Amino acid sequence: MSQPRTLTINNGTPPAPTFSEMEMQRRLDALRAHMAASDINCCIFTSIHNINYFADFVYCSFGRNYALVVTQERATTISANIDGGQPWRQSYGHDNVVYTDWQRDNYFFAVAELADGRGRVGIEFDHVTLQNRTKFEAALSGAEFVDIGVATMQMRMRKSAEEQALIRQGARICDIGGAALVEAIHAGAPEYEVALHSTQAMVRAIARAYPHTELMDTWTWFQSGINTDGAHNPVTSRRVQKGDILSLNCFAMISGYYQALERTLFFDHVSDDALQLWEINCEVHRTGLTLIKPGAKCMDIAMTLNEIYAAHNLLQYRTFGYGHSFGTLCHYYGREAGLELREDIETVLEPGMVVSIEPMLMLPEGIPGAGGYREHDILIVDASGAENITHFPYGPEHNIIH
Repeated sequence: MSQPRTLTINNGTPPAPTFSEMEMQRRLDALRAHMAASDINCCIFTSIHNINYFADFVYCSFGRNYALVVTQERATTISANIDGGQPWRQSYGHDNVVYTDWQRDNYFFAVAELADGRGRVGIEFDHVTLQNRTKFEAALSGAEFVDIGVATMQMRMRKSAEEQALIRQGARICDIGGAALVEAIHAGAPEYEVALHSTQAMVRAIARAYPHTELMDTWTWFQSGINTDGAHNPVTSRRVQKGDILSLNCFAMISGYYQALERTLFFDHVSDDALQLWEINCEVHRTGLTLIKPGAKCMDIAMTLNEIYAAHNLLQYRTFGYGHSFGTLCHYYGREAGLELREDIETVLEPGMVVSIEPMLMLPEGIPGAGGYREHDILIVDASGAENITHFPYGPEHNIIH
């Protein structure tokens, strides 16, 4: 029985896209200009973030491979047969090829059919596995593979007006999630119940604001007591107790775009030692907000904020850099590492960049005031400074919850 290696499944009616035709074409034009300048014949994108950025399609891999193949003439997503017509409906331009499971490595067959394998082929060195690199080389024999990941990261770091508008909505929805989270806190409340209440509020708000979009990946981490020691610690069944340090973390995901709100809270009361640590972290946060402006260098911002912690003999308890870029990223994928507020990043801030200020201290058990303290705002860099689009209050005067 002979079965096809690839298909087209143009099933149903595509929904309204996340971004305009002009915006999506702008991105592809920038990519193709880079390809021409770098003598790259075609690009094979494999990451969720780059496929989403250039095709408005967020794939669900479940162990399968996906791609976006871009030449000077065509941009085509490659998806698995298990997804039916959804990738076609979601992909910008609706140029999609489906590979089947009837033969081994049909994915690489589909890539070879679409890619111009002569000369230089761009792939994401930070995403392609060694196994897949070997299979790409076999499918595109004679091609010279070059990295496209760094160049596309630079493109994604500078947000268009349409991206900024979406991120503003996401920040607003995170504030809704934060209010819902606080509403659900009470003595004995399990972390997961508080988090569920917040997540439901955000998902419903996204559905109201973007009725055409898929609703996926929005989540909340609500941490209490010992569980606040890691910024990315998962929700547990631990129950809130009086005097607990709490960490509010709301993440609104809209069409693959990430927005976040993070706050330190205390339930019922806060000890003097904890209050002092919290106020110091808020001092770092306030100072950081003033440092975000065009012309500022990421490493200089980090060094300036280090001085405040050092003056209080707390620098050794800082757990990560002071902020990062936003856009198409998630806890499962994506990171614009060139725009992080760390001592080793020399990037200079420009209008259109979107970054967080999120200082964190973590004092381990056995030290007075033990716990993780973190605040997080989103700022859009503009010509004169930066716009803070996070409006949920922070600090002891607002976030001791009774």
